[in-house]
Amino acid sequence: MDSTRRSLLFALAALGCGARAADGEALPKASSVPGGVARIALGASAERPAAYQGTLPLLVIGDPAAWTAVVGIPLAARPGAARIRVVPPAGAERTLEYLVRPKKYLEQRLRVAPGQVDLSPEDQARHAREREHQQQVMATFTAPAETQALAMEAPVSGPRSSSFGLRRVFNGQPRAPHAGMDIAAATGTPVQAPLAAQVIDTGDYFFNGRTVWLDHGGGLLTLYCHLEDIGVKPGDALRTGEVLGTVGATGRATGPHLHWGVLLNRTMVDPALFLAA
Repeated sequence: MDSTRRSLLFALAALGCGARAADGEALPKASSVPGGVARIALGASAERPAAYQGTLPLLVIGDPAAWTAVVGIPLAARPGAARIRVVPPAGAERTLEYLVRPKKYLEQRLRVAPGQVDLSPEDQARHAREREHQQQVMATFTAPAETQALAMEAPVSGPRSSSFGLRRVFNGQPRAPHAGMDIAAATGTPVQAPLAAQVIDTGDYFFNGRTVWLDHGGGLLTLYCHLEDIGVKPGDALRTGEVLGTVGATGRATGPHLHWGVLLNRTMVDPALFLAA
């Protein structure tokens, strides 16, 4: 895409920012299954309590009248009882239990270039370096905003070409389940931030292609992959609806689409649970 067309797309999309829904405190839909989100009531407290899943800090939102821990449940989680620790500003630590219910996801079979399944030694080394870097990005935890916005709008309009949790088989070889939502759209379609955020990483990666990571605070991150163009840089502050890039087919992709991921307490969860009604 030439620079003139790219600049025009970003400018036109920016003009539409005001049409986005205003930020709010709506919670994501509760779905206590692998890949889902648990909402755990913490009760009243003059100050925000801290909560942990093991050693990982959790997102806690609300106000002194009622706080809620919002917990991402790993796709690999086994059904059954799970626990979080709650550490109030004053008083004794306590443990709260919640139940993870079973869920079966469908299977998806895809054909891609052989070199994107059976990697060469050079590509394997590149992927290992990129995976280590991405894990560092995923460990980001910044203080949640005083008023935490969780209800999102889809970053791009279009039909879902692949949903979260699908068990993926590339060229007949099983791979990790799909950890995001794929939205089909034409190359060059502007991609908008679903919530106010800070850009924490951009890059061109072997599998993900051109990629942007956003930090929304409290361990809530979002991921945008296979972009044609990236229009932001690390450190940029974005308002809800601002353009971060355009749809493409870079990396391991069978056609132009946006791979949109939502990460909560270092766990990829179903983005559909965060979509505003």
